[in-house]
Amino acid sequence: MTQVNRQEELLTVREVARLLRVDDTTVRRWIKMGALEAITLPHRGKRQAYRVRRATLDALLSAP
Repeated sequence: MTQVNRQEELLTVREVARLLRVDDTTVRRWIKMGALEAITLPHRGKRQAYRVRRATLDALLSAP
């Protein structure tokens, strides 16, 4: 996977939670609070669906 494709990659809430070693609920809370930028997807189920760009996650992890 090229660097450009990697940065444009979209991750699910579960994937982000696994990478950060936190619960899915924590990631959803961060998104709702605005601490983590995410793309909101249309949904019909109980839970809102989100996707987080890999570049957003990488930036969060490299911040001091």
